[in-house]
Amino acid sequence: MTIVPKGYSFGVAAAGFKRPDRNDLGIIVSSGEASAAGVFTTNRFQAAPVLVCRELLGGRPLARALLVNSGQANACTGAEGLANCRETLKIAAKAAKGFNIDARDVLPTSTGVIGAQLKMDKWAAAAPQLAASLGKATAMDVAKAMMTTDTFPKLSAKTIALPGGEVRVLGMCKGAGMISPKMATMLGFVITDADVEPTDWQQILSFAADRSFNALTVDGDTSTNDTVLALANGASRVAARDAKSIRLLRDCVTRICQELSYRIVQDAEGGTKVAHIAVTGARSNAQAELAARAIGNSPLVKTALFGCDPNWGRIVAALGRSGADFDPEAVVLRIGGILVFEKGQPAPEDLDALLAPIMRHQDVEIALDLGGGRGSFTLLASDLTKRYIEINADYRT
Repeated sequence: MTIVPKGYSFGVAAAGFKRPDRNDLGIIVSSGEASAAGVFTTNRFQAAPVLVCRELLGGRPLARALLVNSGQANACTGAEGLANCRETLKIAAKAAKGFNIDARDVLPTSTGVIGAQLKMDKWAAAAPQLAASLGKATAMDVAKAMMTTDTFPKLSAKTIALPGGEVRVLGMCKGAGMISPKMATMLGFVITDADVEPTDWQQILSFAADRSFNALTVDGDTSTNDTVLALANGASRVAARDAKSIRLLRDCVTRICQELSYRIVQDAEGGTKVAHIAVTGARSNAQAELAARAIGNSPLVKTALFGCDPNWGRIVAALGRSGADFDPEAVVLRIGGILVFEKGQPAPEDLDALLAPIMRHQDVEIALDLGGGRGSFTLLASDLTKRYIEINADYRT
């Protein structure tokens, strides 16, 4: 049974935005005003819900509800898209009328095909179903309503003991393709019943996102809609005000986000592998990230992973073009803990034979020491498969 923080209710509806056979609209409502935080895509084309969310949080870092729809991205839709997005907040607030919330208390998120306007008639028709479901649906129901090409819902929840008492934290997300976030994943929600100041809550979420959602890649593409939102409603009556409590809560949120990030890569469109690319010995953390992303986004490295081919030459070639500053003679590469390359040449063993069983595993460890400093970065990356091409070639049909 999923651990659910106190003071939250869930609702879903089958609006038929893209498919008539599943829930595609979801809402999470807090019983009281909550500290709100968000991290967003760095894509210059930002979807209407991203722009509206940023506007709302910039005015007041407080909220009562998180709204999500799948099947319609509402991205690159101009002034009409913004107006429609704001109208959905009114629809959601009306559906949650028993909680006495205002449209400005609702933070919107959307996912789906770019360019199409929202089907506002379907929003209006789905509102009664959403209202009837609110308080009866579960967190799992909302996690399922978020899904597009995902093959399974993604949730993680924990209970943590703070000096003032016990609090609960729950996270959920969706994402399987168009994943190479720099401020968030496709869509993600984190909720807690801890009492946290908005400034501290934003810092906690940003810290967690940098170590989770910002450290994964499926295909190197950053979406127009990437958003992670977080609410802390204080319903537990346990405050996180002192440094120790804030650190404990931050670490708990980070672990949850890291678990969700792993599941995104695990569920990559057509994916069969999760590569753990750990770069150490770089001149800075930024240099290590350059190296890790070049390897994790390389189509040649990704297809080698899919083919269970220990073609380490593709890894060092990607490193060489990454833009990272290093001495090639100082680089040491290990795959699955086995020394593969050092001092500018391969290890003398029969590497194909040694690495064959490692490459058959779902999780493959790739460790690179650049031998030039203390910078480090770890990236989760998927492989690239025939199924990925099929899914994305047929995405709009």
